[in-house]
Amino acid sequence: MKFETPIQQACYEKILPWLHDLYDNVYSPPYDLPVFVLPLGSATATVEVLPWGHTEAIISTWSYVVTGAEITQDLMRFLLQKNSEMQFGVFSIDDDGDIRFHTTLVGSTCDRDELQTSVSSVLQTADKYDDTIVKTWGGERALERSL
Repeated sequence: MKFETPIQQACYEKILPWLHDLYDNVYSPPYDLPVFVLPLGSATATVEVLPWGHTEAIISTWSYVVTGAEITQDLMRFLLQKNSEMQFGVFSIDDDGDIRFHTTLVGSTCDRDELQTSVSSVLQTADKYDDTIVKTWGGERALERSL
């Protein structure tokens, strides 16, 4: 496993047993990065432990909700309105036009319950909204996305 800082490594080692205790289908991709992948229904969450400067790490949890949707003003309004309703996490559109939902936690202060809330929020939100978005604006859910 490649880590950029000792703090990033410590954060990864802290959350590793939590994720395996909390979720049945946790796996690490075959590349040598501090990343976990967790599926739920039609959604898949990626949990990344990233360095934040030299003194902190962050835990970024995100999911592709829909890829290939028609990015219209109505869709952007829908996502912004949903963001204002969310208690935890936000929708975004990446450089490729893919719709994602994500959360970010400070690694050193994160506890098991906070991590579970973050991951569950991402998985449940992506699984809840992917069908609605595809039905109205097209595209594919993460489940159908071919990587």
